Amino acid sequence: MKETAFIWDLDGTLLDSYEAILSGIEETFAQFAIPYDKEKVREFILKFSVQDLLEQVAEERNLDAEVLNQVRAQSLSEKNAQVVLMPGAREVLAWADQAGIQQFVYTHKGDNAFAILRDLGLECYFTEILTSQSGFARKPSPEAATYLLDKYKLDPRDTYYIGDRILDVEFAQNSSIQSINFLESSYEGNHRIQALADIPHIFDAGE
Repeated sequence: MKETAFIWDLDGTLLDSYEAILSGIEETFAQFAIPYDKEKVREFILKFSVQDLLEQVAEERNLDAEVLNQVRAQSLSEKNAQVVLMPGAREVLAWADQAGIQQFVYTHKGDNAFAILRDLGLECYFTEILTSQSGFARKPSPEAATYLLDKYKLDPRDTYYIGDRILDVEFAQNSSIQSINFLESSYEGNHRIQALADIPHIFDAGE
């Protein structure tokens, strides 16, 4: 296979972590007496991000968003055991590794991502892992992708960002790389999948 590279999102893509995330937000809201509506929060973080949610709530309630995020991060780190793999995740990572595909992570998760990937035995698959604490502008800014493309001499035409949200497609589009996503998109570089097990077929088909 030509010099293909995968850059992975984590939450909702490789990791089935939304229940743990929602539980962490619920505990954080409770500490600050903020009303919590699970479905509204789920809808908001899928459309935008947890950071956007905390910033909005902090502004509405005259709170410090950074303090909210610290409390949430602590709560979430205590829930690592609740985080499980998405179906087919380990198999597709192993397939890509066998196929000589270089793999990276760029996630809005904090450095807690390292502990989760280590606990799940996945750390070995990734050349480099970038988190929200790596210092790059958040998605959909292409900053993190530009760093990886330059550092590892990756070809944008053969580099894929794999995610589960429109934000992830926008990140790929802004970075001028390919996208593999669970959602439909008008971006011509997007390849829609129903499950992670679909990914090898994209390449079997000569895409």
